[in-house]
Amino acid sequence: MISTLKNRWRRFIREGWNRRLLGIGGACVAAMGAVMLLAAPHDPADHAHDKRPFDIAITVDDLSGNGNLPPGATRLAIADLYLHALKRHGVPDAYGLVNVGKLERDSDGAAVLDSWRRAGYSLGNHSYSHMNLNRAPSLEAWEADVVTGEQEIASRMEGAEWRYFRFPNMAAGRDKAQHDSAIAFLKERGYRIAEASVSFDDWAYSDAYARCLRTGDRAAIAAMKAQYLKGVDDGILRMKALSHAVYGRMIPQVLLTHLSAWGADTLPDVLARLDAAGAHYVSLPQAQRDPAYAGPDPWAGNQLLMDRAARQRKIDVEAIPRPRSPVDPKTLCR
Repeated sequence: MISTLKNRWRRFIREGWNRRLLGIGGACVAAMGAVMLLAAPHDPADHAHDKRPFDIAITVDDLSGNGNLPPGATRLAIADLYLHALKRHGVPDAYGLVNVGKLERDSDGAAVLDSWRRAGYSLGNHSYSHMNLNRAPSLEAWEADVVTGEQEIASRMEGAEWRYFRFPNMAAGRDKAQHDSAIAFLKERGYRIAEASVSFDDWAYSDAYARCLRTGDRAAIAAMKAQYLKGVDDGILRMKALSHAVYGRMIPQVLLTHLSAWGADTLPDVLARLDAAGAHYVSLPQAQRDPAYAGPDPWAGNQLLMDRAARQRKIDVEAIPRPRSPVDPKTLCR
């Protein structure tokens, strides 16, 4: 029975929920229509027709897996589907940022990391327990969380560069003193910061997706997917407009994603949209050689790079519309 469920879930993912939901009728169509009507219109000045190539690195947080599992799914099956999509779209490397503590939760967690490395992709550190620095009981506790589990990552990287660290929740300090102490600690241990310049907030859908698969609410899944992919379209437009507003050019981008069932389902659509927008996939180290990442930054690692730079340079970007999410995934399939 479990094997049948696993195979069924994998088939659903590979074939795509959109194709499976074409015949479900009025409720689904109405839900998707509501999302489309509520989404913010495009501004003609936001580089909608700019198809010039741009570099982008794909990074994946929360290995061995983010969010709850749908029925019949496994962390390894999700990872393999994710890797398949990355390879199919020619992504040369995708740093997987690891919470080693999840290996205690997931019986196949170690196999996920091994599969990632067999694919030729890199691993980095995302802290042992995904401890948010801003809410940590002390700086020392957070430092211990960074160090614990390093060997699990280093041993799999076999001498390759694994010392990339991404702050959980992109939270890099309650205040400047805490931030600077954390950065000094990371530098002492040889870490580089894994920045992110763009995110489509895939994490917000992970648990709702698992719930809706469990309850069989296909209309809710279709509505979530319509809203999310509209947000991806709008997010790509904002990414380009923001880069030109802040830097006067299209800088190499670093996309923040999460390893989840939702991510495995939607990643092919996300990458197809990036392809159509002119994406040329590069590694994280290659993207971060650009001066936008390499220069001194008083708040390195804190929230998304381009928004942070706009604040620091006092550039008003409020006119650049943000993607909207009129339907809160937390409310679905309860």
